[in-house]
Amino acid sequence: MLLVSEPILGDEEKAALAAVVDDGWITMGDRVRRLEQAFAEAHGQPDAVAVSSCTAGLHLVLAAHGLGPGDEVLVPAMTFVATANSVLYVGATPVFVDIEGLDLPLMSLSDAAAKRTGRTRAVILVHYAGFLPDRDRWRAFARAHGLILIEDAAHAAGLPGAGGIGDAAVFSFYGNKNMTTAEGGMVTARDPAALERVRHLRAHGMTSGMQQRLTGHANGYDVTTLGFNYRMDEFRAAIGLVQLARLPGWNARRQALAERYRRTLERDCPGVVLPFPEPRPSANHIMPVLLPAEVDRSRVMRDLRIRGIQTSVHYAPVHRFTLYRERSPGVSLPLTEEFARRTLSLPLHPRMEDRDVDMVTLALAQALVQTSAQIPAQIPVVHCEETPS
Repeated sequence: MLLVSEPILGDEEKAALAAVVDDGWITMGDRVRRLEQAFAEAHGQPDAVAVSSCTAGLHLVLAAHGLGPGDEVLVPAMTFVATANSVLYVGATPVFVDIEGLDLPLMSLSDAAAKRTGRTRAVILVHYAGFLPDRDRWRAFARAHGLILIEDAAHAAGLPGAGGIGDAAVFSFYGNKNMTTAEGGMVTARDPAALERVRHLRAHGMTSGMQQRLTGHANGYDVTTLGFNYRMDEFRAAIGLVQLARLPGWNARRQALAERYRRTLERDCPGVVLPFPEPRPSANHIMPVLLPAEVDRSRVMRDLRIRGIQTSVHYAPVHRFTLYRERSPGVSLPLTEEFARRTLSLPLHPRMEDRDVDMVTLALAQALVQTSAQIPAQIPVVHCEETPS
């Protein structure tokens, strides 16, 4: 099965894990700190804080900036549910914003402006599929209304410019991301004081860590605020250091594969819409396409699976989940809902060969022709050509 995503793990990661075992210190220590510094340098940031997940990082950033009950946070619904959940964690209210368009599934600035109220305190921008939003426009919007601008950069590790848009940014190292530590994440922030609050909050609000006390750098600790247990361990940091060093090469390969997809899909599947037609920076985390409106996506996915190709959907719109329908009934996001109904994520990861892209494209073309043939004749159909690679 050609998977949608696949981590790359090998002898270097095994050796790094073995070294942690040999050293005997497995909780948050020197490797975590080295990963923080290396990640910050790779993203043009002065420092970073490693955490247990991107979700934890979003929670910490909101808490560090004092978000709480009565506050509203503008969020997209075209994202993983953790983006909105993190707002609930601090007692604030997520306000769902539509996307710019079917070809630009990033949060709409005009819809955000329409939904901003006197209670709005922050905006969470999601770098969907690894693509960056318009930095200058969003910063001007946030500055004009005194809003905290947060980047959910879960899809954008290693991308120049990621982390340089908002007041803070949070990255993911989950198993399907461009680099992985299995679970884990990283936080950067423009204000050193805000980043230090994140660092303090991730470990129970304690004033010193175990390693500091054992090495004599601290005699004890105080707890000065209600914190959380969101630390990263040395095993994950060891893997992260190996993965980070290889990330630029992997992202370059993703870029080449994405460009090949665009060429072959435009040639062989003219009825398929490719989001982000205009060039813009991307880490190419996933390869989403929009199927023709009349096509049964479940049949296409089934046909591709029979051919040995896994596909996925990124994402089900968050505002349609039961939790959020009950909390905010009547929310309508027409563009998000149409995008979610038609989107399909194709395999994209650095283990793939050029021939894999060609095989996926041809299989998709054939599946669309087969699916379209089953649609009643009165419904207009857009066919894909079965052009050999």
